[in-house]
Amino acid sequence: MTTTQNSRRIMRLADVEQATGFKRSHIYNLMSEGRFPKARRIGCRAVGWDSTEIQQWIDDRLGAAA
Repeated sequence: MTTTQNSRRIMRLADVEQATGFKRSHIYNLMSEGRFPKARRIGCRAVGWDSTEIQQWIDDRLGAAA
């Protein structure tokens, strides 16, 4: 089991932006096209992303680039 799987957590938008290098509008555009993991409602006015889904998405992009 990798460190990423051991530290599964909810990522907020700032974390996702930092991990991907994308800004909010691009992340939401990719989500609407079905090309990025969907945000999940975590509160009345809050959303977050599953860190394992984000890491898998990054790994898939890096693997496709190789």
